[in-house]
Amino acid sequence: MATRIGVDIGGTFTDLLFYNDETSDMLVAKVPTTPASPEQGCVQAVTDSVDGDQLQATQYFLHGTTVGLNSLLERKGARVGLLATRGFRDILEIRRGDRDEMYNLFWQLPEPLVPRRLRLPVTGRVRSDGTVHIAFEKQDVLDALEIFTGEGVNSIAVAFMNAYANPDHELAAETALREAGFDGEISLSHRISREYREYERTSTTVIDAFVRGRMSNYLRRLEADLRSAGFNGACLITRSGSGSMTFSEAEDRPFETIMSGPVAGAEGGGELSRQLDLGDLITADVGGTSFDTCVITRGRPTLLFEGKIVGMPLQTPWVDVRSIGAGGGSIAQVDVGGLLRVGPESGGADPGPACYGKGGENACMTDAAYYLGMLGEGKLASGLQLDLSLAEKALQPPANKLGYGLDETAIGIMDIASASMADAIREITVEQGIDPRKLKLLAFGGAGPLMSTLLARDLDITEIVIPLHAGNFSAWGLLGADLTRATARTRIMRLDEDSLATANDILEEMYSDLAARAGSSGGGDEWAREVGLDMRYKGQEHTLSINVPGENGRVTISTDQVRDIFTRDYDRTFGNTMDEPVEIVSIRATVRHALPRRTEGPSALNGSDGIYQDREAYSFTEKKRMNFRILDRSSMQVGDTLAGPAIINEPTATTYLDANWDCTVHESGCLFITRVAT
Repeated sequence: MATRIGVDIGGTFTDLLFYNDETSDMLVAKVPTTPASPEQGCVQAVTDSVDGDQLQATQYFLHGTTVGLNSLLERKGARVGLLATRGFRDILEIRRGDRDEMYNLFWQLPEPLVPRRLRLPVTGRVRSDGTVHIAFEKQDVLDALEIFTGEGVNSIAVAFMNAYANPDHELAAETALREAGFDGEISLSHRISREYREYERTSTTVIDAFVRGRMSNYLRRLEADLRSAGFNGACLITRSGSGSMTFSEAEDRPFETIMSGPVAGAEGGGELSRQLDLGDLITADVGGTSFDTCVITRGRPTLLFEGKIVGMPLQTPWVDVRSIGAGGGSIAQVDVGGLLRVGPESGGADPGPACYGKGGENACMTDAAYYLGMLGEGKLASGLQLDLSLAEKALQPPANKLGYGLDETAIGIMDIASASMADAIREITVEQGIDPRKLKLLAFGGAGPLMSTLLARDLDITEIVIPLHAGNFSAWGLLGADLTRATARTRIMRLDEDSLATANDILEEMYSDLAARAGSSGGGDEWAREVGLDMRYKGQEHTLSINVPGENGRVTISTDQVRDIFTRDYDRTFGNTMDEPVEIVSIRATVRHALPRRTEGPSALNGSDGIYQDREAYSFTEKKRMNFRILDRSSMQVGDTLAGPAIINEPTATTYLDANWDCTVHESGCLFITRVAT
C-alpha cells in the first residue's frame, strides 16, 4: 500500500481525497476552483486539508486537470509555426474533405491553430516504406525560421510526409533549428505518433506544440509549490487514454493529458465495477460546469485510439468520455425565438449561481434545483449556504420572458438540463448499438446524485449506483491510476506467420522506445506488457483494434487464433464477417506499472444520527410538491432501505431520491437505487 493524494480540478470546485495506507482512512475536501491560477487553488486545497506530517509521508500525488483542454477551448497557447512537406502546407484546412455536421447549413470549419502564413513548406520527401524520394533541403528550414522569428513564433511543429516510417528529415530539421539559435519548443510528429494518416498526425503535432508551453509551466509551478509545502513523493497526472504518467513525461508529451480531468471519473467507474462486480455501467459525472459520460464494459472504460477536441483530431489513446456544457452552474436563458436554453455557458466558480451569494445574477441549474427544494437545506461543500431569495430573484427574468411562474420555469430548467445529459448518453449507447436500459447508471460529481433519478427516468434505466464520497469520486478514481506508457507503429502486412514474426521484432523496438522515453527499464516484473493490433479485411479503409494475449509482450498465439479473435470482435461490433484476407495495419505496445493496491472501495462516511425534519420539494414523478424526508447519508447503515421521496445529504453531494424509487445501502457503502414497478 502507499499513502497518496488525488486532486481533480473542475470548472467550479477542486476536489481532494487523501488516502492513508496505514489506517485505510480517507480525508475528503472540496474547495472553490481558482480559475486565474488553478495550481494555487490545488496547493491550497492540499495544505488546508492535509497536515505537514501527513504530506511528508505521502508517496504519490495524482492529479487530473483541464489546463491543456482549456488552452485549446480558449485558444490561449503558444504562437505556433508549422514546417510541412512541400505541397502539404494546407493539410490542416483540407482535412478529410468531410463535414462534422452534415445537415447543418451553417456549420463552419474550425479555424486552424496555425494561420497559413506560418505554415511553411520544406523540400524533401519520404515514401511510405521509409525510402527517400526527394532529398531534404536545410535552407528551406532556415528561411522559414527567419519568418517565424519576425512573427514571434515560440513553438514549432514539424510534420513531414511519412515521417512515421523514416524520421530522418524531421531530425535534420530539428538540428537545423537549434544550430540556427531557435530556443523555443519543437514538436516532431514522429515523436508524437508513429502511425499513418497525415492529417491526424499533423493535427496532433500542432496541438502538442500549442499547449506544450502552458502545460509545462503549469506542472513546474505546481510541483515546485508542492515541494515547498513539504511533499517529497512522486507527482503523477492522468493520461487521456487511462493510467497516469509522471509530470516530467507529461511536459514532453502534453497532448496525452488533454482529457486528464474527465478521464479520472471513468477510471474510478471501471475500478468500482471490477471491485463490486457491477457489470456494465454508464457514468454520469455532473460537475459545476460540465457533464461527462462514459460506458464501462467488462470493468474498463471504452478506449479509442483517436480523439477529437473542437473539431481537431488527436492521434493518441483516448478514453471515450463525452462532455457537454451542462452542470450546476449552467446558465438558463431565453433565446431570441422565445425558447428556454440551459448551458453551455456557465457561471463557473466565481461568481457562480445566483444563490451562492457571490454576485451572480443569472439563473443557473443550481438555482432552479434549490428553489424546487431538491437541495434540502442548501448546505453545500466548503461551508457554502445557498440563499433562496437570490435564487428566486434570478429565476424571475426568464420566467417573465416565458410568461410562466417560478415553479414552471425551474421545472423546465431541470427537465432541459436532464434531456441534454440524456442525449449525450444516447450518443455513446444507442448510436453505438448499446441499449442503455440494460446498464446501470453510476452517478457522481457534485450534482450527479442530484440528477440521477431524472436521468434514469429519461433513459428508462431502472438501477442507479451512488458511490461513497460521490462529489469527490473523480479524485478517488485518480488514486488507482496505474503508471502507463503506450506507443503504436503503422506497418501494413497481410496476416500470416511471417507478419507475426515481424510484429514481434517491431514490438521489441517499441518497448525499447518506451523505456528510453522515461529513462527506466520499462520491462521486467514491475512493468506488465500489453499488445494490441489494429486489423481489417483487405480492401477496407478503417480498422478494428483487438487485444492479443501473449507472453512478455510478444504475440505467442498462432495466426488462426489471431484471426479468430479479430473475427469474433468484428462480428460483435458490426454484426457480420467477411470471407476476405485479413491485414495487420498498426501494432500497439503498452507497459503498465501497477500502483500499490488500496482497500476495496472508498472508506465509509463518519457516523451520524443527523435526521432532519421533512421539507417540501418538487417530485418529477408525481408532478407536484410533496414532503421529502431529509437525512444524512452517514446515518444510514449497511442493509438499510429507504423509500422515496427523500433527500440524502453528504459533505460533497446531495442525492435526490424521487417518489417510486427505493434506496438500499450496499455493504461497500454505495447507495443502490432501484425504480419501483408501478
